[in-house]
Amino acid sequence: MQSAKFALIAPFTVRQERASEIREIHEFVRKAFASAHYAEGDEQDFVYKQRNEALYLPELTLVLEDSGRLIAHVMLTQTAICTAIGLNPILLLACVAVATEYRNRGVGTAFIEVALQRAFNLGHAAVILVGDPTYYRRLGFVPSSEFGITNKNGIEPHHVQVRELVPGALRGASGSILLPS
Repeated sequence: MQSAKFALIAPFTVRQERASEIREIHEFVRKAFASAHYAEGDEQDFVYKQRNEALYLPELTLVLEDSGRLIAHVMLTQTAICTAIGLNPILLLACVAVATEYRNRGVGTAFIEVALQRAFNLGHAAVILVGDPTYYRRLGFVPSSEFGITNKNGIEPHHVQVRELVPGALRGASGSILLPS
């Protein structure tokens, strides 16, 4: 993965979330998705549940602050594609939440890129997500079906998207994935 310029992140602080702020983050995610274009309404509960799973990666659960104020949250957790030859590990990008007043300014996009760069630096090769195809296409995500990856959750295929952090990482990854719910 090539480094990118994150000028929009420069005045802000990116750090790992703290256990002491779990309630604040829960409410932040709820509020952020209450006004989001693409939302199920239970994203805050999904984030809470993922923290308690064995595949949780605290080093890839990040917050973005502006002068000490929480303005964005992102979580990457582990999952795997079930292929004919076994499990192919992959990350799940879950619930990117951005404060309303920081939307449409490139902050969310830059924050996601920072999170993906951290994932790459930690040795992860690919990421899958369920989200708005129009938004995530700009970040290099493509439908998982382009790699022969299907989901067992009944989610519309165009919403399940992947991005290789390492070129060729998903070559031969054809299989199915059970996305957490």
